[in-house]
Amino acid sequence: MSNKLLSLWAEGKPACNGWVTVPHAVLAEAMAVAGWDSVTLDMHHGFIDLPDLVNLIAALQAAPTAPVPLVRVRWNDPGVIYRVLDAGAMGVICPMVNTAQEAQALVKAVKYPPVGQRSFGPIRPLLRQGPAYVSGANANCLALAQIETRQALENIDSILAVPGLDGVYVGPSDLAFDMGMPPHFDTEQAPLLQAYERIVASARQHGRIACMHNNTPAYAKRMVDMGFQLVTFGSDLGFVTVAGQAAVGAVRAATGGTTAGAAKTGY
Repeated sequence: MSNKLLSLWAEGKPACNGWVTVPHAVLAEAMAVAGWDSVTLDMHHGFIDLPDLVNLIAALQAAPTAPVPLVRVRWNDPGVIYRVLDAGAMGVICPMVNTAQEAQALVKAVKYPPVGQRSFGPIRPLLRQGPAYVSGANANCLALAQIETRQALENIDSILAVPGLDGVYVGPSDLAFDMGMPPHFDTEQAPLLQAYERIVASARQHGRIACMHNNTPAYAKRMVDMGFQLVTFGSDLGFVTVAGQAAVGAVRAATGGTTAGAAKTGY
């Protein structure tokens, strides 16, 4: 078993991460063939539940250039994390990790002993990869703590120092909200940009990966230039919404009609 994200990062290359919120295998297949390095299935704010995961992960893995399947879980719940990994996820993004203790709990759930305390029963990975899965699981199954609050920012160094944690994933909307600003993506607010720089610097210091959720490819490029090594930009629902609005708007404009104002989406 290998995780191609690790190969990209070892070569100093950033990873492009897609985002899926709708639990339909055909939609996951469509995302899988777009060329993403990884695709995250969102159980936290998306509509995906545990029974959906096997089909969605299988759809991603069946693509000719299969993206690495990641899952954002609902919460730091070891029982759910075990099942996500046993379904074939190769990384877990855990929301609202605010302390080193919470990061340690995430690592315990994602990693097998002696690093963690993940319960043994990787049904689907064993079917696909055999016993070799077990020996490589700790290296290849990523534990990513989502940084979304001032408390997490204040504790960033102790969080990133937790043994076995692979990195952090910045949730910009919740971080902005908790810092007293409107929740939004692709910010130009100086306090948030300074927070991002602090997170990147701490990740470098501790040899961890820094990931960022973005709304546009242009801002994702800016975050790569800042030092983020995995960037998400857009999602299944977001792409459908934005492309649909653009197409309708173009025809309305060409025919003298009117169209509703475009909705902004970070998903």
